[in-house]
Amino acid sequence: MTTRGNIIIVGNGMVGHYCAEQLVMHGLHETHQIHVFGEERHHAYDRVHLTDYMTGQDALALRLHQEDFHTAHGITLHLNSRITDIDRAAKTVTTENEILPYTTLILATGSTPFVPPVPGNTGTAGLVYRTLEDLDLIRAAAEGAQHGTVIGGGLLGLEAANALKVLGLDVSVIQLGTHLMSAQLDEEGGRALKKRIEALGIDVRVLHQTQEIVPGTTHRHKLIFADGSSLETDMVVFSAGIKPQDMLGRACGLQIGPRGGIVVDNQCRTSDPDIFAVGECALWEGQIFGLVAPGYTMARTVAALLAGDAEAAFTGADMSTKLKLQGVDVGSIGDAHGQEPGCTSYRFIGEADGSYRRLVLSADGSRVTGAVLVGDNSYYDTIFQYVQNEIAPPADPAVLILPRGEGAELLGADALPDTATICSCHNVTKGAISNAIEQGCTDLGTLKKDTKASTGCGGCSALLKSVFETELTARGITVDHSLCEHFSYTRQELYSLVRVHNIRSFEELMAQYGNGGLGCDICKPAVGSILASAWNKPITDPLYIPLQDTNDTFMGNMQKNGTYSVVPRIAGGEITPDKLIVLGQVAKKYNLYTKITGGQRVDLFGAQLHQLPEIWRELLDAGFETGHAYGKSTRTVKSCVGSTWCRYGVQDSVGKALDLENRYKGLRSPHKLKFAVSGCTRECAEAQSKDVGVIATENGWNLYVCGNGGMRPRHAELFATDLDAETLVQYIDRFLMFYIRTADKLQRTSVWRENLEGGLEYLQDVIIHDSLGICDELEQQMQLVVDTYQCEWKNALTDEEKLKRFRTFVNDARPDPNIRTVPERDQVKPADNQPELPISAGPAGWTDLCAQSDLVPRSGVVALYNNAQIALFYLPDAQGEGRVFAVDNHDPFSHANVLGRGLMGDIHGQPVVASPLYKQHFNLEDGTCLEDASKSIHAWDARLHKGRVEIRARKVTAPAEAAMA
Repeated sequence: MTTRGNIIIVGNGMVGHYCAEQLVMHGLHETHQIHVFGEERHHAYDRVHLTDYMTGQDALALRLHQEDFHTAHGITLHLNSRITDIDRAAKTVTTENEILPYTTLILATGSTPFVPPVPGNTGTAGLVYRTLEDLDLIRAAAEGAQHGTVIGGGLLGLEAANALKVLGLDVSVIQLGTHLMSAQLDEEGGRALKKRIEALGIDVRVLHQTQEIVPGTTHRHKLIFADGSSLETDMVVFSAGIKPQDMLGRACGLQIGPRGGIVVDNQCRTSDPDIFAVGECALWEGQIFGLVAPGYTMARTVAALLAGDAEAAFTGADMSTKLKLQGVDVGSIGDAHGQEPGCTSYRFIGEADGSYRRLVLSADGSRVTGAVLVGDNSYYDTIFQYVQNEIAPPADPAVLILPRGEGAELLGADALPDTATICSCHNVTKGAISNAIEQGCTDLGTLKKDTKASTGCGGCSALLKSVFETELTARGITVDHSLCEHFSYTRQELYSLVRVHNIRSFEELMAQYGNGGLGCDICKPAVGSILASAWNKPITDPLYIPLQDTNDTFMGNMQKNGTYSVVPRIAGGEITPDKLIVLGQVAKKYNLYTKITGGQRVDLFGAQLHQLPEIWRELLDAGFETGHAYGKSTRTVKSCVGSTWCRYGVQDSVGKALDLENRYKGLRSPHKLKFAVSGCTRECAEAQSKDVGVIATENGWNLYVCGNGGMRPRHAELFATDLDAETLVQYIDRFLMFYIRTADKLQRTSVWRENLEGGLEYLQDVIIHDSLGICDELEQQMQLVVDTYQCEWKNALTDEEKLKRFRTFVNDARPDPNIRTVPERDQVKPADNQPELPISAGPAGWTDLCAQSDLVPRSGVVALYNNAQIALFYLPDAQGEGRVFAVDNHDPFSHANVLGRGLMGDIHGQPVVASPLYKQHFNLEDGTCLEDASKSIHAWDARLHKGRVEIRARKVTAPAEAAMA
């Protein structure tokens, strides 16, 4: 790579990292060497959600980028590294270890907390709330403490108060001014917020000036106020504002504002044209912007300029804010204080619920210029768009803040101009959303990924959804939510129909609510899962066999050569030496490859179809049971050793994991479910990467939900804290059944949560506060599953009819000759599957193959004829006869002999089988592949005759014969 010099970013906070992302977006990493310096040891993290760290989230959960972001783009990241000097003449920066030249220098050094010079503000009486290290100090100070005090009643101060409350402390907030959040709210709004915060048990004292901090008598410290009053407390957190971190700029002679801050112009250039400043260290027209969104805008401006856009400019930033403080909605929009000359205001005061709303209009009434909201942010999006886009207000502007029942009108998404900012964090406009749709995006999750909309603070999620759906409709795009061609319903709707109408079979559901046909590899497994979730009948029931994919049909995970893996349940990862020996003996006897799984189980690979019953009989005799590793169901509950062995453990995590796994084992769901239980906040079981995570605390258990690893990792979110054992199980019961009831097909809990309107707060309202009035029903449904559990392998081994399915060939005892292994690392691995040898056309006349009783209705088996493997699919009729299809068992894509174990169905009226490995569809009439016309499988004529199945070579009609016909 030929570079045009070095771009050095000083600061690896949210704005510094976003600046690096913007440089990459413009391709500048391909033309420049980029260095990023961060004083902290952590990768860039989300400071907006610092409180989550106090609830048990680790630093990784707050990280703003993928692990390989910097290396993948050739960026050199210097962590725990401080720039000590800038030499503008030499254009170099100096660290404690090296000197680096720069072509362009970007200062993103942020700010530091302002701590008033109050005597005694040291140690646990001089804490601040800014970095992860600050929070570690706060957490340490909270050990053994009862009361904490925050000095400063602004936005960050109230966040700090919430963090102390999360740590279990009694909390006081001390505010020098007349009201809380004075930068965002007017006095009336501040008073309304004070009442709301006090209702949550937090002591709020306004007009209090702290003069000194002295040792306390009942607590560690004592605050002395100017009016002579005092307050005893165990710790003091200062959150009295910020100071721009401009020392480097001062030292190298850049222009600094009278009250601090590196002066920048409209292009974020400092007084040195080769040095830029962005974020809270930058002073633009006398203003320091203390929110992340303006910093992002500055970063975008600088990146665009460096990429050659000479028109890019920073022209100020909207300081509107929407947030939830300790459960209280607070919103501030535009000129919230009504400072524009001649402006007028409308106010709504809800004394009954403590809500307050103020709407500010221009002097001539032609524009909405600002608003204050306390108690209900449902008005925010509409008013924000009126302010941002200067939309003419309604004839009676008061309707914008009146209770909805009194006629307030929501501003439709279609009324917004293309320039309307939908996501201010990432500067996503309505026009950008429209453009994404024009490029083919019809999925909300994909839109968020592509545009980053609603991935910052998340406050625009409802508006984003509204605009997205409105734009789709305007283009005549109807997003069809039908499950497939056979059912014009979503999975959620089908689940409700099954429950409400007590439907017990696929045929019954198809007859009442389907569009006709056999079904397909989409609807059959989905309905099978719904029926299993609703009624918990064994999947080995003959009614369910035709609905299952091969993994569920044969209760093992099919591998690439057509063999299966065997995974017995090892609840909580706890296993006796005797059982470990049994697993080794079984693996050795059947020559199975053995591996420890990430879920603390032992996986045995390479079992052939006919071996599965033999293997499982030995395992069940030793006390094992099925592990459901093959199903969309509860898989594992991972655990650490907890307080039983670990010196840091505060609860018995293994015991809790055993309780949870034994309760939820066998639960069928839209996708697989993974749990973990950690015995302390060191989090050795990685509970925050699971669908359900449980972390022990001194007072009980913290519950996390909707996380997952895999292709698209997502950290779980804290759902509830310090739960007792009974409440923990109650919440998990409700959560899981609500997910099963409302998720889409094959939708992980993480994706379900991201698409859940109302987000985590809505989910908490449903599960904790029973806002929908369904919690009793959810608990009863879960109890039915628990009470009717049975091991599916035990069920199969006691039924000879079910065991008939476990035959490689229904008419021959030989194993599949195509399954071969080769040695590797003292074990075995599959040899490459071999292409099929040429096969004969088959017998000229009808030839007996097997008994009709060997067939499985609406499903497949395999028979052997002259070394040719023939997959037979049986479609019965009302008279007990019906039709048989005979096709090659060899999959031309994988070269494994597996098609007889594929799902039978129809697509557009054509009978098909879906390959169990990679899901290509083959027409059962003629063997053609629907996805790739160059591939096909051999087909034979087949018939039922006197209780037997007969085949013959497919008769090919000559052209002349066809013309005569």
